[in-house]
Amino acid sequence: MSTYPLQIVNDDLLQQFKDKVDATALTTKFAALEDAALSNDNFSFYASVASVYSSKIEGEPIELDSYIKHKRFGIEFQPDYTKKIDDLYLAYQFAKDHTSTRENISTIHTILAKHIVSKNWQGRFRNQNMYVTTDDGSIECVAASPFIVNTEMEKLYNDIEILLKQQLDIQEVFYFASMIHLIFVKIHPWNDGNGRSGRLLEKWFLAQHLGHKAWFVQSEKYYYLHHQEYYSNIRLLGLEYDELNYTAALPFAMMLSQAVLDPGK
Repeated sequence: MSTYPLQIVNDDLLQQFKDKVDATALTTKFAALEDAALSNDNFSFYASVASVYSSKIEGEPIELDSYIKHKRFGIEFQPDYTKKIDDLYLAYQFAKDHTSTRENISTIHTILAKHIVSKNWQGRFRNQNMYVTTDDGSIECVAASPFIVNTEMEKLYNDIEILLKQQLDIQEVFYFASMIHLIFVKIHPWNDGNGRSGRLLEKWFLAQHLGHKAWFVQSEKYYYLHHQEYYSNIRLLGLEYDELNYTAALPFAMMLSQAVLDPGK
């Protein structure tokens, strides 16, 4: 039975998660996070890290060193090389100053998808079937039917709103952030930009519970460096949206905490 009146975010694995994740170690590691010396009032190093690696997961040919030179020191590159990452950077900056309401989640997509989807689909749910494919063209998963996307997202919005009102311990915060990320990418509500949105939404939830240090968590970099495991753990739930098995979600849920506890592993 759910601890909270949740509609779609499954907490059946929460106790197993707590048994595996050391709360004291996670608290200590998280508390030790600090901003980088390169950051200033006009530049966030870790927003750059998040934007670059989240984009690299999606196949963007961007390197962190080049992006730092562009964003921090004003070195010019070809616009096609930086514009999608600039958009995602702005989306992270927007999230830092706002709560993850329905409207603001839509705004996030409008910002980060400026150069990904046409203007009329920015911040709007898709109205056609969606299949996520692998590099070789095989189907990796079948997203929620367009006829239920709105309903499923309303459930997720409801659960995020409920969870943001709760006093959660650090293990619960990391668990629910991971599950929100996973459920979002399984619904796949947008025409494109779902992975970027899901990873941002995960960190956004962390920050709203744990404060500004959450933005220093290098989860996007961790997912990129372990991208085969990342996608493998998403696939563990199954192919068809209507038949997803969330009892298999623990390996994915563990990854976010691992990005803090042992990012070099």
